[in-house]
Amino acid sequence: MEQGIITLIGATTENPSFEVNAALLSRCEVFVLQSLDLNDCKELVDRACKEDKQLSQFKVNVKEWEALVRISGGDGRKLLNALEIIVNYSSDTTKKKTITITNKLVEDAVQKKLALFDKGGEQHYDIISAYIKSIRGSDPNAAVYYLARMIEGGEDPKFIARRLLILASEDIGNANPNALLLADACFRAVATVGYPECRINLSQCTIYLACSAKSNASYMAINQAQALVKQTGDLPIPLNIRNAPTKLMKDLDYGKGYKYSHDYNGNFAEQEFLPVEIANTKLYEPGDNPQEQKLREQLKSLWKDKYSY
Repeated sequence: MEQGIITLIGATTENPSFEVNAALLSRCEVFVLQSLDLNDCKELVDRACKEDKQLSQFKVNVKEWEALVRISGGDGRKLLNALEIIVNYSSDTTKKKTITITNKLVEDAVQKKLALFDKGGEQHYDIISAYIKSIRGSDPNAAVYYLARMIEGGEDPKFIARRLLILASEDIGNANPNALLLADACFRAVATVGYPECRINLSQCTIYLACSAKSNASYMAINQAQALVKQTGDLPIPLNIRNAPTKLMKDLDYGKGYKYSHDYNGNFAEQEFLPVEIANTKLYEPGDNPQEQKLREQLKSLWKDKYSY
């Protein structure tokens, strides 16, 4: 290709960024094919009705285009598949060679709508991304819409429920601890009930999480903690909080000076738990929401100025 010996022309229904070899992709010019508009759909249907061996046996008149175009989602393959289903359905029902396509006929014939969703392709990731971002953005209307898109497209309900479990901690966390409990209950309900009824469980959980207060404080805390571990390595654990199951360990001062919190007023005794090299490091910053502000006040009352809460 670099020397011009061959000219490669290819087509893919997937996102080439993911599915085409990077070295090959860098030597190609990529053209994005957009969804068909109404005029394109009309031209495609007209040509199919004239040239297709099976469809040309019928006189097809499209009186209403809205439903036909909608279920195709601008995809010519889905449009032709739907057209074939509708013609076969109508001819079997009426035994006539003249077929008038209306919105109602389309809905009746294509009972399992050809939703714009591809479980294995780019649409899969685009829709789940839009779904999660809608919940994170506190928009239950958009969230339940994208949920419906996935359900109609045949997405595995346990995949959706798993994403809700992750979101409950990543985007809500301690701003509303009940979110994780509901998401866990939703996952178990989905695994037990299955389609079609589990769509109701998913809808309830989706709307609850979208309407909930949000905080990514727990998510940020573990990210910072992991970054600190990678940076500082395996620092020695302070002797006072090491386990001391043997006499030798006790002789080496393992556990010496440890203060058992429940022996003190308020079940708290100030002491250092972090390795000395990173003492006083604050990794958890409570979010700006009522629930975590209570946690901030509690931590401030316990640790005073130690962590600057």
